[in-house]
Amino acid sequence: MASQSFIAVVGSANVDLTTFHDAFPKPGETIFGKSFDLGFGGKGANQAVAARLCGANVAMVAKVGNDLFGPATIKNFEAQGIDASYVGIAEGVSSGVAPIFVDPEGQNRILVVKGANDLLAPGDVDAAEPLLRKANAIVLQFEIPLRTVYHTAQFAKRKGIRCIVNPAPAQPVDFAQLGGVDYFMPNESEAETITGMPVATAGEAEECARCLLEKGVRRVVITRGERGCLLASEEGTELVPPFQVESVDSTGAGDAFIGSFAVFLGEGHPEKEALLRASLYAALSTMKVGTQKSFWSRAEFEKEWQKRCARL
Repeated sequence: MASQSFIAVVGSANVDLTTFHDAFPKPGETIFGKSFDLGFGGKGANQAVAARLCGANVAMVAKVGNDLFGPATIKNFEAQGIDASYVGIAEGVSSGVAPIFVDPEGQNRILVVKGANDLLAPGDVDAAEPLLRKANAIVLQFEIPLRTVYHTAQFAKRKGIRCIVNPAPAQPVDFAQLGGVDYFMPNESEAETITGMPVATAGEAEECARCLLEKGVRRVVITRGERGCLLASEEGTELVPPFQVESVDSTGAGDAFIGSFAVFLGEGHPEKEALLRASLYAALSTMKVGTQKSFWSRAEFEKEWQKRCARL
């Protein structure tokens, strides 16, 4: 393995409440679900756990509530070996929660109640500067206030730290505030929402990615689920192929992709290989139920990577 990287995640921490069902209820209808699963989640926390399981040193900057879930979330970070010294507890608000509904094909519908995540402020990022400035990469998402995302991106630019922005869930973006981030990484629906452009085909995704590049980000990666991903930069565009697996639950796959990509890139792997590795890591996560608990260890991943590489 290449040299160990240090990834700092500034983002959300939720508790996922996942229900598996055969059909979604109609308005006013009550139906029985098949099963239920409770686990730790939130895009920021998921990406931090994926990065940690992939072998990086990881620190989390976040806010949780003063309810049952808050202290448990911090303990989960510590149990995973993630530095939680800058995970604060906000009084008088709930922790973030995410009710998730998964259909028989493994597709999910997610509602996010941000709770304490909405109180993560630029001042919290400034307080964490002694830790953040040591990072090889800072990873951001949109489940925290955008002003905090912009503040952190500008900090990363000043300090010369690689910055990865996952604009999820999609919101209108002030690209002038993002300060030329290194990687802007939406999925298809997020890219379409942000730009207003269709992305159903590879050609449409390329046009959308070029539009995003014109807004000032250095590189765009549009993740396309079972169709792989698209990389776009000033040098051109390239489709990165997917890996086929038996998927049971796609929840958290995008976070597995982002977190693992940050690690593989930070270790010095070439960009294309880092994307291929992240694509496999994300695909493997869909073979298990849940979010963080579905992520593979680095040792498990490397065994599968070696087997798959022989077929490439």
